Amino acid sequence: MIGSMAPRIVPADVTDIQRVLADHSRYWGGRDLRGLHLMALVHEFGSTCLVARDEDGIRGYLIGFVTPDRTGYVHLVATRDDARGTGLGRALYGAFTDAARRQGAVRLKAITTVGNEGSVAFHRGLGFDVRVEEEYNGPGRPRVVFSRTL
Repeated sequence: MIGSMAPRIVPADVTDIQRVLADHSRYWGGRDLRGLHLMALVHEFGSTCLVARDEDGIRGYLIGFVTPDRTGYVHLVATRDDARGTGLGRALYGAFTDAARRQGAVRLKAITTVGNEGSVAFHRGLGFDVRVEEEYNGPGRPRVVFSRTL
C-alpha cells in the first residue's frame, strides 16, 4: 500500500460517506452507484458501517447492518483504485463480521448484479455460497445472492 501505515478500520460517519461520494469513480470506476449510498443507513447503523482510513484518506468502506433475523447484511463494500488487491476488502469484511457478531448475527448476506464476476470471485474467496435468485429485485431483475453461516 502507498503510505507508511496500514489503514485503520473504524466506524463511518456521514462526512466519510460524503467524501467517498465526492471521489466516487475512484471506488466504483464507471458504475454510478451514488444512489445506493443512503445516509440513513450510516445514521442508524453506524457501528456496522466502516471506513478504512490512513494518512492518504479513505482507502475503502463498507455499509452494512444486522437484520432482525440476525443476518449481517453488506449493502456496499468498495476499495479505492489504489488499494485494490491489498487484502483491504477482506479486512473490511472481517471487521464487519466482528461488529455483526457483537449484535447477534449468525449469518452474513450480500447481493450483486448478475455478471459482476469480480464480486462473485471475491465472495467465493471469502467462503460465501453463491446462487442466482431470478426475481430478487422484481420481475426479470435477478441478483446474485451471497450467504455464509457464522
